[in-house]
Amino acid sequence: MVAAFEGWNDAGEAASDAVKHLVRLWDAEKAAALDADEYYDFQFTRPVVERTPRGDRRIKWPATRIFRASIPGAELDVVLVSGVEPSYKWRAYTAELLALARELDVDCLLLVGALLADVPHTRPIPVTATTEDPELRACLGLEASQYEGPVGIVGVLAEMAALADIPALSLWAAVPHYVGQAPSPKAELALLYRIEDLLQVPVDVEQLTEEAEAWERGVDELSTEDPEVAAYVRQLEEAKDTAELPEASGESIAREFERYLKRRRRD
Repeated sequence: MVAAFEGWNDAGEAASDAVKHLVRLWDAEKAAALDADEYYDFQFTRPVVERTPRGDRRIKWPATRIFRASIPGAELDVVLVSGVEPSYKWRAYTAELLALARELDVDCLLLVGALLADVPHTRPIPVTATTEDPELRACLGLEASQYEGPVGIVGVLAEMAALADIPALSLWAAVPHYVGQAPSPKAELALLYRIEDLLQVPVDVEQLTEEAEAWERGVDELSTEDPEVAAYVRQLEEAKDTAELPEASGESIAREFERYLKRRRRD
């Protein structure tokens, strides 16, 4: 199960957009939905009016939708959760979602989030992967999260999954805080690359790659128009480069080159 939630856990809507991308890419079919009236405050998370392809007017309610897909060319079924962080009854909400996971034979949970951070838009978007499950840590070479503080529904769902004996891991993309508004295609792309690595399945991101490049060019133009912003970006770049210099090891370079070769073979 791959899950993301709009709201507090979703800077630039990068996480929710990444899961929606997978729903479209894999032609996922809707398997279930959670009752919106039970979990949402519609004065806080308001429904919106939209037009259907036929031109009809309709109201779209905040919801949590569960999709199922069989990935083409891979012996892997995936459950995709696309929702809005609930306003009420978080424990009941996570219990219902995990009960559906059991019904759909889910054996691992991948939670996707995005946060605002002091990172430059000109460098690769950092994506952190953590898990509290000892077997996943050993298998994937991950670490436990050291974060302490307020949590969103992603953190609650991770703990409830552990109590239900469903291994869970979390991916968090760091979105530059000075361009944290949606969309954030570069952060979305970074999350999809990491999901591709973890699931060991190809993810078509050609169009998104072009959008990420256009986004970066646009932010470049905006930052050069403001000397203070340009100076701040240079400061972030220097801090980032200094911090990552020791990590430019042969192992990390080989890992990136291997990813490049895999993509070239698919192309």
